[in-house]
Amino acid sequence: MNQDEIKTILLLYRPGTVDADDPQIAAVLALARNDPALGRWLEDHDARQNTLRDRFRQIAAPAGLKEQIISEETARRKAIFRQPRLILAAAASVVALLALTTLWFRSGGGDNTFAIYRSRMSGIALRGYAMDLTTNDPTQIRAYLARHGAPADYVLPAPLQKTTLTGCAIERWQGAAVSMICFRTARPLPPGQRSDLWLFVVERAAVKDAPVAAPPQLAGVNRLFTAAWTEGGKLYLLGTIGDERALRQFL
Repeated sequence: MNQDEIKTILLLYRPGTVDADDPQIAAVLALARNDPALGRWLEDHDARQNTLRDRFRQIAAPAGLKEQIISEETARRKAIFRQPRLILAAAASVVALLALTTLWFRSGGGDNTFAIYRSRMSGIALRGYAMDLTTNDPTQIRAYLARHGAPADYVLPAPLQKTTLTGCAIERWQGAAVSMICFRTARPLPPGQRSDLWLFVVERAAVKDAPVAAPPQLAGVNRLFTAAWTEGGKLYLLGTIGDERALRQFL
């Protein structure tokens, strides 16, 4: 089964539902989570589904519709046709849902929103990655990133400047280069893990609705706790495994 076939099946998958119990979907979910590219696609798909679900919930049902369905269940069709206003209200809701869905997919599903960017970058840190350069020398890291067209003129918070570097990698986001700078805190690390603190830097213009200026926006994403802020036209996303207290000491 190739990647396109896996994606076709996963388009039917709705996170947080019984869909995951379906044997076919469960099988392709396992394949996607073991493949870095498919894993990123699945994270984007989950984020789109969750955003759509939230937006649909914000559309209020027509007044009295629930009571109408419950009280006249046996004659529901006849009751609805006797009430033109209710039909129009229900039709308006359907049209609104369809319009929202159409706009959503025409805009690329909101693929470049900050929420999806944060989810994608957090997933990279949590799933494991290969550093393009392994070093604790900040000059070498900046030089490497600059040579490969990734943001290199970033500004580190004072506490982060004193934190041990372990290397860097270059990730991609909607065609833009993202600098991933890896750090190691004083906490013990699992065998084989070199970093437990990650900073992602990208041009702010590449991410829709990115936060502006200080103070940093704090949020938990899966097992990662993150802080995001904008400075000098660049979007910064700092994350570590743990809680707000574990992260704030580096801001």
